[in-house]
Amino acid sequence: MKISDNGIAKLMEWEGTILHVYNDAAGLPTIGVGHLIQKGEDFSNGITHDQAFELLKKDLVRFERVVNMYVKVPLTQNQFDALVAFAFNVGTGAFLDSTLLMRLNCREYNSVPEQLMRWTKAGGKQVAGLVNRRQNEIELWEAHNGNS
Repeated sequence: MKISDNGIAKLMEWEGTILHVYNDAAGLPTIGVGHLIQKGEDFSNGITHDQAFELLKKDLVRFERVVNMYVKVPLTQNQFDALVAFAFNVGTGAFLDSTLLMRLNCREYNSVPEQLMRWTKAGGKQVAGLVNRRQNEIELWEAHNGNS
């Protein structure tokens, strides 16, 4: 599966788009729609919205691949989109090590919302933005959920 246009639009809304280099919540240099700047990349002059969108599409391939490879149960498009957005936010390592993935692969679809809400802290403190993000992912997950 690939993330849908709807999933991309929601992810862009949740992440925001910043056309100059900034440090993300973890202090990592970032640009566009949550693109972590890699060694050798130079965005000192900023980027356009089109460039931000192209970076996002390239970045999403890795997260789509991880969800496709490691989720062993059928997903609706909205469920897939929600998981890609979640993995994009927390990183592939955290996604692969998550209880969420383990439970989902045991066909515990109904546990996903509760598991998503476990990921609302940064630096040990609950962050309102992450609570909102997880609630949005849950709404997407539950939209037309045919696997409950």
